[in-house]
Amino acid sequence: MDMLTRARNSLFGATQPRNLHSLDNLKYLYGVLQRNTTVSDANRDLLTETLRSISEILIWGDQHDSSVFDYFLERGMLIYFLDYMRQKNGRFICVQILQTLNILFENIRNETSLYYLLSNNHVNRIILHKFDFSDEEITAYYISFLKTLSLKLNKHSINFFYNERNNDFPLYVEAIKFFNHPETMVRIAVRTLTLNVYKVSDPGMHRFILDCTATEYFSNFVWFIRNHVLDFDSLIRNNRDVNHRGQLTSSLEEYLDHIHYLQDIFLLNVDNLNNVLKDQLMNRLLIPVYIFSLIKRDKFSRVKDPRIMLDQLSTLFLLAEVFLVIHYRPVVEELADIILSADVETVEAIQHRYGEQISYSLPPASLEICLAKYEANDESDASDPEVVLKVVDINDDEERRQYEGEHSRLRSASSLSANHQTTETNIKPASLYVSNWTDDEKYRRTKNPMRLNNAQIADRPYFNTLIKALECTENDQLCFYALSVLLTMTTNPAVDSVIIESVCLTVKSSDKSFYNVSLVDKLCDILELATIHDSNIRIVTLSLAISLLKKLVYDEEKKISYLSDHNMARIDQARKQATTDLRRYYPQQELLLDMFEDEYRQTQLNPLRIEHFLKDSCMLFPPSTTPLSGVEFIKRLPSGDIERARRSIRVFFLVRALFLELSSIAETELPLTKPENLLKLNDKIDFHNCDLIACTVHMTERKDRRFLVIDQMQFILIEPDSTKISWGIVKFCALMQDVEVANDKEDSRSLHITIHKPVANIYVKTSPPILNAKFTFDDHIRCMTAKQNLNKGRQRYCLGFA
Repeated sequence: MDMLTRARNSLFGATQPRNLHSLDNLKYLYGVLQRNTTVSDANRDLLTETLRSISEILIWGDQHDSSVFDYFLERGMLIYFLDYMRQKNGRFICVQILQTLNILFENIRNETSLYYLLSNNHVNRIILHKFDFSDEEITAYYISFLKTLSLKLNKHSINFFYNERNNDFPLYVEAIKFFNHPETMVRIAVRTLTLNVYKVSDPGMHRFILDCTATEYFSNFVWFIRNHVLDFDSLIRNNRDVNHRGQLTSSLEEYLDHIHYLQDIFLLNVDNLNNVLKDQLMNRLLIPVYIFSLIKRDKFSRVKDPRIMLDQLSTLFLLAEVFLVIHYRPVVEELADIILSADVETVEAIQHRYGEQISYSLPPASLEICLAKYEANDESDASDPEVVLKVVDINDDEERRQYEGEHSRLRSASSLSANHQTTETNIKPASLYVSNWTDDEKYRRTKNPMRLNNAQIADRPYFNTLIKALECTENDQLCFYALSVLLTMTTNPAVDSVIIESVCLTVKSSDKSFYNVSLVDKLCDILELATIHDSNIRIVTLSLAISLLKKLVYDEEKKISYLSDHNMARIDQARKQATTDLRRYYPQQELLLDMFEDEYRQTQLNPLRIEHFLKDSCMLFPPSTTPLSGVEFIKRLPSGDIERARRSIRVFFLVRALFLELSSIAETELPLTKPENLLKLNDKIDFHNCDLIACTVHMTERKDRRFLVIDQMQFILIEPDSTKISWGIVKFCALMQDVEVANDKEDSRSLHITIHKPVANIYVKTSPPILNAKFTFDDHIRCMTAKQNLNKGRQRYCLGFA
């Protein structure tokens, strides 16, 4: 600090009290502010430290001494904050003030103290100050400050921020201008703030948002999502190397953030806001971009802007995420209704309308334009600044140019609403979709469900697109995402069962006898393709196909299958093919038993969940065939014999479990190793209930006389129990799968037996032995018998259930 500054503050001001957390110290700091009204290089550090100390004292006073806040307000210290910010060389002071205010509001717990701080409208003036937002640090602290304020909003404190008389709401209006800021954390903070605002139950504030900002903000936000989706689609088209998926992963995560934010808004149940958001979402994104891109360019497509057409893979992924995350009935029902119910005539109308509207390919006016304000002279006007929102038609190029050139065109929210309603009419003619059916029609269809044949499905182009995508020709990418759309759409709790049952999707129906035969045939095709050798169907795709098939034809509560005999025979044939494919690996893989147990354990401990698959960007790349890609095994194709064996085992488990469940047959064979049936060390065993072979076990330091028990599951050594005749005590036991047997070349009565420690990782081919010893039997016949029984035990262990 400059020597003159120090001298002035010590000679002409009071000495700083020793107790820093006290009213006296606040008085001292107020004196410092009075003596330093102008920011300079000489006093910058002093003022920065003073502001920080003031925040500490206020936080202390909130908990211990209410007179601290009384003095703070009486002296109008916030006015000094504003004066410092307005000075040209106050950049560092701006950062410190924002940081101080953020810490202060974050730590205030007493409502009275909070209301003291918010009184006199100084906080709103700080919010409206023209900060230099090109400075990243200022922007970060400013947005953090606004978010902290939003966390304090409730039905009482909202009156300090929303002025119903002047019809202004600086906290909200200034924040949403940063909705598309390049910095992710800034965007997240803005979304958190908006949610905190929307959930406050204040009719006047909600009316202000609805009349003045809802359409502008939501339309711009949906456009922001739309542009991000187009870039996301471009990444998928141009990057086919799964090893370079970092950028795509980030883009996918951002899209998920968008969708979850929309769902969070819908969950607040503010009906008027939800209606505006739903209209913008359906008419600017879901229909003109997602639905429009479901069908490839053919007789239905009249698109002029090639960017508006997404890749089919991208479209299916985006739709699956919408149905997975969003549970707002008006959105998902209409979306499902269009996909499932739209006939050729309807599709032509939709494609014509959105294909011909070239305005949908132009970016809208920025939110800065939509929420423009009159210039306010904060220095000369001590009264509350009035915020006036100027709204520009974002689809009117001429109006946008006039506004940008003159900055004078205004438009009322009511005229915007009328224009919006005119623009968005005739999307959904009456009685065109299931959701327009009367209750009587719905009841009649429920009692007499319609069965669709292939010709009728072909007459529904969007639905037919999903069915055709299940055909795995080159790979299973489209199939995976088509299954994802069907599963998420039919299991979404907000979609009326009448809508999905209109195309015989019986997922929610108690009567599954009218299931969609064409779809079930496609699912059976997937099962059959998955069981052939070197199939291009990944385990994850097979799992989704089985899950959807069960939901269509199997009643979980009644344990009844409605599947036809023909398709049941196809599943049985797939099971037999899977068994045959698995048998081929038994002579080749010594670790097959280990893999078998490990894969079964994985299927039980880690059930497959579709939400985990959809948020993995690797699924958007062509299926990888190498573990070096870092892609999880079930999400790629196998590499090498070990992984092919693993895949065969997993396919066998999946298809076999499906067959048993649809056949109402209880599982009795798996798991092969049932812990409750295994003997443990020091257990007692009755000699009369087992076959025994006497032997001598030669180890490095000693030799023991033992009896080898012939058992299907375990290798067991016992010694007689001295306290009980005809009983023995288990001295060693291990799983049969871990046993290796070799002849002794010099002694026909002996075997060399090695028992390995069970491996946790199937890629580890060897593990430390827990027993490595020479076993000598009474004669060579008993020795041969022991070897045969051990080898047969290993074979039965793996293949006895097949």
